[in-house]
Order: sequence, then C-alpha cells, then structure tokens
Amino acid sequence: MTGVDSLWEYLTVATLVALAGLAVIVGLVRGGRGRKGDSTTIERPPAAPPVEEARDGDRAEPPAGEPVEDVGGGVAVDVEPEPATPTLEKPASARGRLARLRARLARSNNAIGNALLALLSSGGLDEQSWEDVEDTLLQADLGVEATNELVEKLRTRVRVDGATDPEVVKGWLRAELLALVDPSMDRRVAASRVGDRPSVILVVGVNGTGKTTTVGKLARVLVAEDKDVILGAADTFRAAAADQLQTWGERVGVPTVRSHREGADPASVAFDAVKSAQEYEADAVIIDTAGRLHNKAGLMDELSKVKRVVEKQSPIDEVLLVLDATTGQNGMRQAEVFGEAVNITGIVLSKLDGTAKGGIVVNVQRRLGVPVKLVGLGEGPDDLAPFDPEAFVDAIIG
Repeated sequence: MTGVDSLWEYLTVATLVALAGLAVIVGLVRGGRGRKGDSTTIERPPAAPPVEEARDGDRAEPPAGEPVEDVGGGVAVDVEPEPATPTLEKPASARGRLARLRARLARSNNAIGNALLALLSSGGLDEQSWEDVEDTLLQADLGVEATNELVEKLRTRVRVDGATDPEVVKGWLRAELLALVDPSMDRRVAASRVGDRPSVILVVGVNGTGKTTTVGKLARVLVAEDKDVILGAADTFRAAAADQLQTWGERVGVPTVRSHREGADPASVAFDAVKSAQEYEADAVIIDTAGRLHNKAGLMDELSKVKRVVEKQSPIDEVLLVLDATTGQNGMRQAEVFGEAVNITGIVLSKLDGTAKGGIVVNVQRRLGVPVKLVGLGEGPDDLAPFDPEAFVDAIIG
C-alpha cells in the first residue's frame, strides 16, 4: 500500500503546482489589461445602420439629407459637386472684323478726306490753299516728312493735269495715300509653329495703351483661326495684369502661365510660358510684358532681360509694340525707345476708332521701318482686326 500512497501524493502535488501556475498566468493577463499606454486604441467611426445589400454592383442609397459616398472600409466622405463646365466664347472671324474696320474707320476718319477733297477740287489753288492742305495732313498725324512728300506729288499732278473734278482728285489722293501706307509690307503675324516649336510673340508698350487687353484680344484672333495658344503673364509689377489676362484666356479656353506673387521675376514667368507652350505643343505663346513709363531705364533693362532669357530656350518670332493712336508724337517717342530695347517687328494701333489721327499709321511705319499689323477699333472683345491698307485709305477719303 505504501507505493499507492506515494503515487497519490505525487499526483496531489502536481495538481497543486498546475493550479498555482494557471493562477499566475491569469493574474499576469489581467494586470496587462489594466495598464495604460502600452497599446494604441484606434477610434473607428460609429457603425452605419444596416441596409439591404446592393445587387448587381449598385450602391445602397445613403440616408436622406446626407450627401455622402461610400468609398469602402466603412468610411464616408463628402461628395464633391461636379464643377460646371464653362461655356467658351466663339471669337469673330477675320472677315467680320474687316467689315467693322471699314465701317468704323469711315465714321471716324473721313473728315480728313472730305477736307482734302474740298481743297484740291476747288480749282485755282494758291499758296494759302496748299498750306491748308498741309495743315489738314499734319493734324491727322501724318508727320512732316510724309506730309511734304504727299503735298509735292499732289502739286505736280494738279500742275500737269489741271483737273478739278472731285472724282479725279479723289483718285489721285487715294493712290498717293496708299503708296505712303505701303501695301507691300508683310503684315502677317507670326503665329504658326516653326518646325517642332511654337511661335513666340512678345508684346510690349507703356501702361495705358491697352497692352494687356490687346494680348487677350490677339488670343481671340488666333483662336478664331483654330490656333492653340498659351498666354504668359510677365507683367508682374501690376497686380491686376495677370488676373486680367487669365480672364481673357478663360473666355476662349486659352491657358495662362502666371505667378501669384506680385513683383515676381518677369523673365522667369516668360521662360516658363515658353516651356509650357513647347510641352503643350501649342502653335503660339503670347507674352505680356511690363509697361511702366517708357522713359524709365529700369523697364527697358527688364525688357532686354526678358528677351535674353526667352531666347535661351527659343527664338522670338514677333515683337509687337502697342501704341495708342491718339498719342501723336508722344507715341512716336515711345516707339523709338522700345525699338532700342527690343527688335520690334510690328505695330498694334489701339484706340484707332473715334479719332482723326489715322496718319499715325504712315508716321510710325516710316520712323520704325516696320508695318502696322493690327488695329484696335473699340472696347468690344473682337474689336482687334488685321490692318488692311486699302480699307484704311478708302475709309479716310470716304
């Protein structure tokens, strides 16, 4: 019996040891749960009320008044409203613009032609009459050199032919004015891709001439010709210039490269605009530049810098100078100063409607040796038109 007693003693001890060990383990687990900071608690959103399972891939409808979308994982997010697609404007064609050019110039400039015709067809022209002819031409901003040339040719015709018939005199005047305007000049705007790169157009001019507006209107002209265009807002010294240009572009679906920091480096913005146009494979990039007072050397230095920086990436195909047609000789001075800083290739005459200063076309072409390519005829978005020499002269003489 002694062996049996010993066996029971061993079993009893083993059972007690096992129970003690189990108690220790339970105590450790409970103690671990009671300590804080040893684990991370993840907060979850409250459970959504049960809904019927959607069939065929359809989503269940959200509760009324809660515009949310189930994106999976039990997380609900606000649904962003779809942005409204802007309605793009369709710019007027070149043909329609030229029709308005003739009509508006005829209303504003034919007083010049009427005065000249009255003088030239009166017969028996004396020196006082010829002085009146000269005064009329000078008031139209034709310029002294061109005025003297035109008067001398008309004197010769009158002396040789002696005609006083108004229609004959009108023919003489038309022929001589057209020769001064020079229809042989190439007035096309370089706005097509050159090889594998876009055309680069730089627009310069003093503030107040309508420079930024002209850039926006030129974009419309090119869009009407099915061109892909990018705008560069490099007039960073004027707070509203970039916003104004961007608005013009958005109306016809043209993107604008700009800086949102006033006073940013204009050359850097111009460089980025050209780079973007290359990546976008655009037909043309039009860069608006700063236009502080033209007699400030700093502005001219800045324009020269813009030109140099852009040319490191691409040649500049066109430099358009915007002039206010009403400024007369002051406009001529502006043209000369800008011509020294950048190589001007064409003139845009803004505000040509409502003025009898049409002679500035001849004057500026003679002074700079470059053609007037575009004329602004009013405040409307499509009131920028290609310059047509014959339409211009016909409008002047009536």
